[in-house]
Amino acid sequence: MLSMKTRYAIKALIGLATKDTREPVLIQTLAEEQNIPKKFLELILLDLKAMGILSSKKGKHGGYFLRVEPARIRIGQVVRGMEGPLALLQCVSQTQYERCEDCPDERICGLRLVFKDVRDATSKILDNTTLADVLARIEQEQAQPEVMFHI
Repeated sequence: MLSMKTRYAIKALIGLATKDTREPVLIQTLAEEQNIPKKFLELILLDLKAMGILSSKKGKHGGYFLRVEPARIRIGQVVRGMEGPLALLQCVSQTQYERCEDCPDERICGLRLVFKDVRDATSKILDNTTLADVLARIEQEQAQPEVMFHI
């Protein structure tokens, strides 16, 4: 499961990306618009800045803004930056591999084979989905009429 930190990071990026301009957005404004606790958001934005995704401006008209275009921000990059490796088992991690102590032969370990497939599928989706793609999907869903079923 995604941590709240990662969920809020993606929500914050969506909020920043939906602004008409690339002007800095106050933390308080972003927190209110995205329903994220302000103190928690401050830490998240610092992490996103350290990852090179955001920049900030100090002063009266300061705040945070996207450093790169939404089409260049991959959701996999954000998830890894917040959570660490995508792999659910260290023996299938590409960045933090560790052999399982209880596994006599990784090559034929059924658990490893299944969770490698999970990692690969997750990675394929997250690494091929950009923030721009997410925004497009939101717009597409908003354009669909809401279907109401009444009994």
